[in-house]
Amino acid sequence: MHKPALPMEGTDTFNDQIRIVLVETSHSGNIGAVARAMKNMGLGNLWLVNPSSFPDETSYARAAGASDVLDRAQVVDSLDEALADCVLVMGTSARGRKVPWPVIAPPQAAVTAYEAGQQGPVAMVFGRENHGLSNEELQRCHYHIHIPSNPDYSSLNLSMAVQVICYELRMHYLRSLDEGESSPYLESMVAPGDRGWDVPPAAVHDVEGFFGHLEQVLVDVDFHRRNNPRQLMTRMRRLFQRARLDQMEINILRGILTSVQKAAGTLPGNGQQQPTAADVANAGQDKDHV
Repeated sequence: MHKPALPMEGTDTFNDQIRIVLVETSHSGNIGAVARAMKNMGLGNLWLVNPSSFPDETSYARAAGASDVLDRAQVVDSLDEALADCVLVMGTSARGRKVPWPVIAPPQAAVTAYEAGQQGPVAMVFGRENHGLSNEELQRCHYHIHIPSNPDYSSLNLSMAVQVICYELRMHYLRSLDEGESSPYLESMVAPGDRGWDVPPAAVHDVEGFFGHLEQVLVDVDFHRRNNPRQLMTRMRRLFQRARLDQMEINILRGILTSVQKAAGTLPGNGQQQPTAADVANAGQDKDHV
């Protein structure tokens, strides 16, 4: 029994028009791995030219939830059958040719495929595991796609090569969507205030209160002297402001500082006075600071 398929993200004209074509694949597990790579990137149109073994349990096991891609796969006897109705054909190649052929990198291949896909099916052709596509097969392609791998170790596993191409296709597809549709995929989330961050950014007032608290604790534990500040608080300010703290992080840091004061016996109320945010701002203007 093979694993049940996980739901597809959804089909659309562009993704359906992209046809991943595998020529005479020797190992059925690679077919399953290719199906998984395709579904990861929202593609599901797989064509198999004279595979050694398909379908079988090995291919479905390697598909890991992409069994629907295998279920829909078209198995044909020749490359001619796989390409007959296509308007554009691109084949992967790692070798130089005696007769130069148009060669493009994966990002440019994605752009070209997207544009041609509006007129009809586009085939991305991948060769055999041991020696790729033959010269005759490559001559059937309008473009050769070269993946710029390490020249000292340039051979990619079949599914890895497919993954590279499918990734570029997906990225171009997402960029082509309206901003609202593409933003959940393409927007970064790196700091408070970015969509998806769980806590709002800390307000300036709260950050200044933290700096005042921090300086007081450093004085309490004899690590810092206000009458000879040098650059300590300037550098501490630069460090924490670079971190772009959120409200929860400020609360956690203030809690840590309070625990230190309790352990040191210097908690306000025991004769110690914390500086205000204004005190901290004025201290920042000290001539000893840079």
